[in-house]
Amino acid sequence: MRQTDFLVIGSGIAGLTYALKIAQDFPNKKITILTKANSDETNTKYAQGGIAAVMNLDADSFNKHIEDTLIAGDGICNEKVVELVVKEGVERIEEMISWGAEFDKHEGGDFKLGKEGGHSENRILHHKDVTGLEMERALLESIKKHKNIDLISHCFVLDLITQHHLGYLVTKSTPDIECYGVYVLNLENKKIEKIIAKITMLATGGNGQVYRTTTNPTIATGDGVAMVYRAKGRIENMEFIQFHPTALYEAGVKGHSFLITEAVRGDGAILRNSNGEAFMQKYDARKDLAPRDIVARAIDQEMKINGTEFVYLDCREMDQENFKAHFPNITNKCLSMGIDVAKDLIPVAPAAHYSCGGVKTDEWGRTSIRNLFATGECGSTGLHGANRLASNSLLEAMVFAHRSYLVASKEIENISFRNDIPDWNMEGTTAPKEMILITQSLKELKLLMSDYVGIVRNNERLQRANRRLDLLHDETERLYEKTEVSPQLCELRNMITVAYLIVKSAELRKESRGLHFNTDFPYKNTLLQNTVL
Repeated sequence: MRQTDFLVIGSGIAGLTYALKIAQDFPNKKITILTKANSDETNTKYAQGGIAAVMNLDADSFNKHIEDTLIAGDGICNEKVVELVVKEGVERIEEMISWGAEFDKHEGGDFKLGKEGGHSENRILHHKDVTGLEMERALLESIKKHKNIDLISHCFVLDLITQHHLGYLVTKSTPDIECYGVYVLNLENKKIEKIIAKITMLATGGNGQVYRTTTNPTIATGDGVAMVYRAKGRIENMEFIQFHPTALYEAGVKGHSFLITEAVRGDGAILRNSNGEAFMQKYDARKDLAPRDIVARAIDQEMKINGTEFVYLDCREMDQENFKAHFPNITNKCLSMGIDVAKDLIPVAPAAHYSCGGVKTDEWGRTSIRNLFATGECGSTGLHGANRLASNSLLEAMVFAHRSYLVASKEIENISFRNDIPDWNMEGTTAPKEMILITQSLKELKLLMSDYVGIVRNNERLQRANRRLDLLHDETERLYEKTEVSPQLCELRNMITVAYLIVKSAELRKESRGLHFNTDFPYKNTLLQNTVL
């Protein structure tokens, strides 16, 4: 058994920012960060475009950023949360810079501010086209300076420990469910360990891997959301899955797709169909810089009209020197495929990208389970509503990491370790006989979610998805009960849970709004707001 004052699950921008702040204020408290892969393998690492903030009050304003966020969120953003994130975000960025993160600047020293879909002004800070990677680098270097932080990689968190593990009946209506820590599978020694914590922070990232094609890395399997749901915590708005309009199309490649950041269109790139025709003017007055839900549906429609698997992104009229300087990663990736962006069109197609829903939190990052916080993509703070405005995610992660730290700092002294936690029960389980039972179920899951619960949905597709998920759930639970746990089995189990939450939330929303487009409910229902499970 291991004890730690503050436990952080996940090593992206949300978890690292929170841990760093705690370590600075509490040098005598122990902070433990767990990550199931390498410490830098996070969704943050793959965030290309940048971070949105009002850094130039002469040309921009907080009110404009707030309004852009509310418009993208399509009527169900928490307006109080939108305002606090936009206004507090500037200070958080300045803090990130003080930790060593570098953002691109003009020769005179002013920030180079880009523009992306849904934004009315240039307000996107960036570090070339690897902004997330640069912020992750700065945070990890700062983390290493604090001896009271223990960053443990290759640890798979199995479950949150609550009263349920002490023999009590815990349901959704149980008052004051408490988190006492987690059970962890140590991937180095294959042992299951208990980590007891006073306060636990979930920063486990997204769930894009439930889809066949996604911009998310392989670790994005919705572990945090699934664990909270099993622990009877509140989950909301899972139907709002954002498909990034422009992932690089590579024939035959499934899984992790290379992202072509929206900043490319912000700098002047144009979407064209298979006939070479620009088409976005047919769908929105903002053309190629409409919000992501509109652009993704437009691309989906053009592909269906023309019977193709992709459309094109045309960068040929852009300043090529500026393109290479701003987007070196994209330039090199395209060249590796034989695509010269100065002469050739880039094939792109939508891919699952971001979850706007997740673990329901208040404005301080607290979940419905006591002593458990959530921030980053796994949390649902109310900022994004029905559709995330481009480059608001890194901003949200930093702001809510800070706000969670403020509350946790006050509450820690009133919490004691729970020392009566039983060991993990492995009785009756045996080693898996064949992995095909897991890998085939995973293929089925990704296929049914992509085909039935994608950019465009209808009631019949959702019903079919539900029936197939029921079967996958039953088969996987029987396997789980008799088989020794493994990351592959646990990830499958978590993804089935997340897929169920997406489908169930989609069935509950009797309207089309934002990222949820159901052809059987084409009009918004002003009475329907959040879907809470």
